Amino acid sequence: MKVLPGNFTVITLAFLLAGCGPETKIEQAAQRQRMMDRATSLELQTEYVAPPGDSLEHHAAGFAKIMCSAVFITGLDPDFAAENVGYFTAPYASRALLGKPVIDEAKGMVHIPMPNGRKRTAVYTGSQGCVCLPIETGSLYYQPRTITSTLPEALSTEWPMGDIVNAPFPEELDEVKVMEAVNAAFEQPEGLTAAFVVTWKGNVVGRRYGSNIHPTTPLESWSMGKSITSTLMGILIHRGVYSLNQPAPIPEWQGDSDPRSKITIANILNMSSGIRIRAPQDPDYDPSLGYPDHLYLYTGGVNSFQYAATRPQQWPPNTVGRYRNTDPVLANYLIKLGVEKLGEDYLSFPQRALFDKIGIQTLVIETDPYGNFLTQGYDLGSALDWARLGNLYLQDGVWGGKRILPEGFVSFVSTVAPAWKEDERPVYGGFFWINGTGTFPIPKEAYYMAGAGGQYTIIIPSHDLVVVRLGHFKGSKVGTEGLKTALAILMEAVPKH
Repeated sequence: MKVLPGNFTVITLAFLLAGCGPETKIEQAAQRQRMMDRATSLELQTEYVAPPGDSLEHHAAGFAKIMCSAVFITGLDPDFAAENVGYFTAPYASRALLGKPVIDEAKGMVHIPMPNGRKRTAVYTGSQGCVCLPIETGSLYYQPRTITSTLPEALSTEWPMGDIVNAPFPEELDEVKVMEAVNAAFEQPEGLTAAFVVTWKGNVVGRRYGSNIHPTTPLESWSMGKSITSTLMGILIHRGVYSLNQPAPIPEWQGDSDPRSKITIANILNMSSGIRIRAPQDPDYDPSLGYPDHLYLYTGGVNSFQYAATRPQQWPPNTVGRYRNTDPVLANYLIKLGVEKLGEDYLSFPQRALFDKIGIQTLVIETDPYGNFLTQGYDLGSALDWARLGNLYLQDGVWGGKRILPEGFVSFVSTVAPAWKEDERPVYGGFFWINGTGTFPIPKEAYYMAGAGGQYTIIIPSHDLVVVRLGHFKGSKVGTEGLKTALAILMEAVPKH
């Protein structure tokens, strides 16, 4: 185990991504070494350049954004938020090196003082959530827009297009067991579970919320947003803008001799583009090389699309699988280009093309200072809204009899990516995780959205289930164990179809 400055713990990729599973530690170590040797044999001779700036400065930027979202979107008490949420871009120990967050409610801003006398600031923009301002200019490079839903009020509309749940409990299920499962997610208070929702065949059969959390509360969701990215790309594919196997038309890659021009959209969605950056989840991650690009794409205050598109190639596409934020950022770049090609408005596209179609009203996707969606992890939503997205996949991309995602797309995202299979890690598909190593006590064919801090939307087709667990970051370890207990009970309570 390696430890970054500020007590940011990084677990080796074999354990973090593949889970412990039935293998022994010796077998895991051998598999990890084979994975690294294979990557070395395929590596291209390109140069790595670390992101600019000081790590603590970037931690302060992350802290400002996290606090801004927690206070102005989720509605958390500032002291509670500073103690319990968002360690991913603002490590807990690093917060002790920074000044106390200054909340400016009138201006919708949060300032984090740094030891050098400077500060990092995030501003609440409304529909685009909270944005960390560039330290050089302290201003945005785009005009935020107010995006409103066309749906009726959720609290006065029945599920699934609203939040009123009136359907009788299904006779086929064991109601006592289902409630036992729901309560198991909250059994350990230190797990800080904030919301837990269970749907069966599209109907809500169990739910519970933590203290001061309501059905409409948008909660930190982190990398579950990658699955939104995949979904938006699926919509554009369904509309004929793109195809999975076409070379990705990133403008910066279009030179004849540019090896990146061979990267396909499927390679990007499979987290196997081969683009060279550094992520804490890399098996050979070395913190001495500087602040990781994986996090800089959140905290750098730069044009994230341009940054990702100008990184060099480390491996040929579709050969090595690595969990790196460049791929979802590049997918978001393609989404923006595709929406503009259609002549539609980019900032309202998620709401119009997806959220309004399936009843989602609380999801907030945040941007960089240039107005580019950071759906690789800066997103917040209610548990019911995440359950809706999970049910879109459970229903093979069809909602209310209308196809939203192209035929075969759900199969694509829920199938192990070729490069990950070659690495002996059957855990990643198309911006969705797969339970291939039995991380959870559910069928290995189940797949899920996952976000840092214990955020999960789990799709179990064999049992017609979608399970959502959201929690405050500090409780992630205990909270995830509670989720595993809940899932084991659900497998007893719900029949396999």
